[in-house]
Parts: sequence; C-alpha cells; structure tokens
Amino acid sequence: MEGLNGLSIGAVSKRVETNRPDGQQREIDEEKLKKACADFESIFISYMLKTMRRTIPQSGLNKFPGKDIYTTMIDQKVAEDLAKRGGGIGLQEMLLRQLGSGIRGRGLR
Repeated sequence: MEGLNGLSIGAVSKRVETNRPDGQQREIDEEKLKKACADFESIFISYMLKTMRRTIPQSGLNKFPGKDIYTTMIDQKVAEDLAKRGGGIGLQEMLLRQLGSGIRGRGLR
C-alpha cells in the first residue's frame, strides 16, 4: 500500500511506533549516540596514528609488500582499543556532553 511520498504505510507506522512514551526510545537514542561517539573517536585516533607514521623516515629495510595494509589494520585495532579503554582520550566524553544536551533539549531525557 502506498503512503506519503512513495513510502509504504507500514514504514510510516513503524517509524511512529519507535517514538514511544515509555522512555525506551530515549535509551535507544542514547546508546546509538554513545556508539557513534566512540566510533568517531576511534576513527580520529586511527587517523592520528596514520599521520604520525608518516613522520617516520622510510629506509630500505622497512619496505615490504603489504606493509601499508598491515600497518593500517594495526592502527585501526589500536585505535579501537584506545577508544574503549577508560573513556578513550576524552573526545567521546566531550562529544557526548555536547550532543547529549541536544537529546535532552528535545525532551528525550
């Protein structure tokens, strides 16, 4: 069945159901926000490590096939672990504070 702008009625009603008055939607939004902030911090740390690696002078001994892929994978894993450990480097906490106030301002908290 067609609804608004080509969306099915089921999709529209499902979207309305997620705005529940019992507070469950607020918890979902807060969890999504926490995950997004942690993921952003992980990406930021990974980019920082990648940039730091560029400052290391290259020699003939440390050039081998697959080195770039290997170091990228290591940097990503280290960044993920740093972001999870003890609140990370503090970036996700600042993001949560700033973005969380927007959620509370919409009456979701």
